[in-house]
Amino acid sequence: MMVSILLSMFIFALTGAISPGPVNIIATGSGAAFGFRKTLPHITGASLAYTLIVFLSGSGLLAVLEVFPGIFSLLQYLGAGFLLYMAYKLATAKTQAAGHQSPKAPRLFEGMLAQGLNPKAWLVALSGCSIFVGASDRGQSYLFAFCIISALVCFFSIATWAAIGTLIQKYLSDIRHQVMFNRVMGLLLAATVLTIFQ
Repeated sequence: MMVSILLSMFIFALTGAISPGPVNIIATGSGAAFGFRKTLPHITGASLAYTLIVFLSGSGLLAVLEVFPGIFSLLQYLGAGFLLYMAYKLATAKTQAAGHQSPKAPRLFEGMLAQGLNPKAWLVALSGCSIFVGASDRGQSYLFAFCIISALVCFFSIATWAAIGTLIQKYLSDIRHQVMFNRVMGLLLAATVLTIFQ
């Protein structure tokens, strides 16, 4: 019984974390521009933030949101603003000569902020906790298991997107390709804002 629940948690977490979204798009852009190692702070920050979101969701946040629904609306607008700012930064990033890397890869705090203000992360966490934690008489142990699984899956998923970005670095040695890539990634990130309000 416990194995099937853990497997269900894993599949749920993977489905939510590996799908395209703002944090994964930032990771891909950072991996392409700065390499995998310099993208690790963003990956780590986003994974820590998501684990905290899952923990808060399973610790009664759903009840708080039912009483104060305006909190989620505020999160949507803050998230949209931050993601549009990140999209602008990505689309207008300066090109780099081959072999030269800017030291301004996304930092741990920016990864935490991108995830913390990502309404998709909150919706997935709230849904998962309502399925696996809220309906169980072993809520605390299930919440602990769901937090660990979510942390590992989130890290793996974002790292996968960063690795994809790193793989296309060679293609981006041409400055024209860099400009096009940065603009496309910026537009994709900006487009994710539309999904926030659906």
